[in-house]
Amino acid sequence: MDPDEGLTSVDNIVTQFNTYEDFLDSQITTVDLYYLEDESLARQLVELGYRGTGEILKREDFEARKAAIETARLAERTQKKTLTSAGKELQDGFLKALAVREEDNRNGKVSSVIFIRDKNSHGQEVSGYIDYADRLKTEDFEVYFNGKKRLLPRPTDLSFYNWDTQIAVCNSSPNYQVIHDNQDGLLFKHKKDRKILNVDPKDHPGDNSTRISIQTDLYIQAVIFDHISRRKT
Repeated sequence: MDPDEGLTSVDNIVTQFNTYEDFLDSQITTVDLYYLEDESLARQLVELGYRGTGEILKREDFEARKAAIETARLAERTQKKTLTSAGKELQDGFLKALAVREEDNRNGKVSSVIFIRDKNSHGQEVSGYIDYADRLKTEDFEVYFNGKKRLLPRPTDLSFYNWDTQIAVCNSSPNYQVIHDNQDGLLFKHKKDRKILNVDPKDHPGDNSTRISIQTDLYIQAVIFDHISRRKT
């Protein structure tokens, strides 16, 4: 038998019956019970392969596969619950770009840096760089994907600049170290693979990094830098 066919057969049995005893009972005939007069004995004979109308399946194999299927089901449910962008009809290009990157930023496959320039609630022009993965862990993005709030840079992000008040702030994050004293401009060093992310639009963003300008009606300007960590584990 092909291994995949065998696994499928086991999966069919496991999903069909709640317990191993239920599976054993399904293999017992009325004739077996008539002659044996003992349900427990009949189950034991089926488990040993001496009785039964179908495939022999060991208890440990049944329970192991049952646990694996349940673990996979719970993981899928958790993942769907975790992705706040799931199931939402997003219209703006910026929100669509965030949704596409949400899962990979949550699981660490990609580390995106978001540049935003726009006006805050006081009408002041602000700009800054946001560690997307870090914000996802520390903040509920439901309000952003629902359109109730706009994602804007804060003084606690990688960088923040208020063009009206001239306030400038830089902060390292769990994923990036800020290099702000570089003569060529602001740089971010990824903490896992130590690669440099260059956000200067005139230069290449760096190894394993890409830069994309987002077409959006929500902001004056929005750019997303995606970095894929190549550090071996």
